[in-house]
Amino acid sequence: MGAMADARFARQVRLAGFGERGQGALERARVVVAGAGGLGSAVLPVLAAAGIGELVVVDDDVVEITNLHRQTLYTPADVGRAKADVAVERLRALGAAATAVRQRVTAESAPALVAGADLVVDATDDADARYALDDATAAIGIDLVWGSAIGYTGQVGVAAAAGPRWRDLFPRQPAPGGQDTCAVVGVLPSLCTTVGGAMATEALKAVSGVGRPLVGRALIFDAAAATVRTIAYGAADEHADQDGDTMAEPEEISPSETDALLRSGADVTLLDVREPWEAEIAALPGAVLIPLGELPQRVGELDPDREVVAYCHGGVRSLRAAGILQAAGLRVRSMAGGIDGWSRTVDPDVPRY
Repeated sequence: MGAMADARFARQVRLAGFGERGQGALERARVVVAGAGGLGSAVLPVLAAAGIGELVVVDDDVVEITNLHRQTLYTPADVGRAKADVAVERLRALGAAATAVRQRVTAESAPALVAGADLVVDATDDADARYALDDATAAIGIDLVWGSAIGYTGQVGVAAAAGPRWRDLFPRQPAPGGQDTCAVVGVLPSLCTTVGGAMATEALKAVSGVGRPLVGRALIFDAAAATVRTIAYGAADEHADQDGDTMAEPEEISPSETDALLRSGADVTLLDVREPWEAEIAALPGAVLIPLGELPQRVGELDPDREVVAYCHGGVRSLRAAGILQAAGLRVRSMAGGIDGWSRTVDPDVPRY
């Protein structure tokens, strides 16, 4: 490094265990960041400023006015422009070598997008893209740093080259249209900063070899409750309960089957894991409302002798809730398609949103 570079990175080079070796690893690295939205806006400037040798920004979207409260790479003047192009302009202003790829991440495009990368960061917060990137990075034996932020809750983890991977944490890919989005649930802007910062940390650790990466652990942020916790997991064939028995993946039940179950008078608790504002728009009669972010602390409010049917908007949060309740020893199923599926297939009078 030259004198200017030495001065620029001096504060990280002097970190214990980092040094010139760690900085050199950053400067030689080619990192692909998929997604230049809320999470990407937090991840990309940190990686650029830290001295990553080459950044590839993958995003097929354009800047919209509703992005600006959390996607801090952009200004009102950028509305309508390609996010990847604008992001690269900002990164180059920070002195980074950056390339824009205006392409959507799919199962078909992912292998070519990650080719030649030393590390991939998934900041898309899109389930289909994450599964595609997990498969593509696993195939070439590189790490995938991932994160998500929706509502008040965020998650961060690392799918390691040697495993466990994203598919080990969530083996079942949600059905198309079954994923909650920021447009539906909303998102706290500072949550994107918190989660994106943690993702950037994991990326720098992965490239430099410093510290203990979030491999086999998912870091969970609850911004509303101001709590942070980790969930440990292993390879899919190693998931076991405390007695060493394999834990089954949570079961799903369709809206029509749920309707029939409730009409039969079965002793069942209908659990709504959405946010209160969602329940004000539409809710199923008799449901108990416990938002997903509060569920681990409120499991004791549920009768352990009754079966639980959990539901959310599209079926994603309820699957996570089912896993939490199953681990706590309750009998539980997740309603596939959520209340939106109920509106479409059981009762059209229930408002859709």
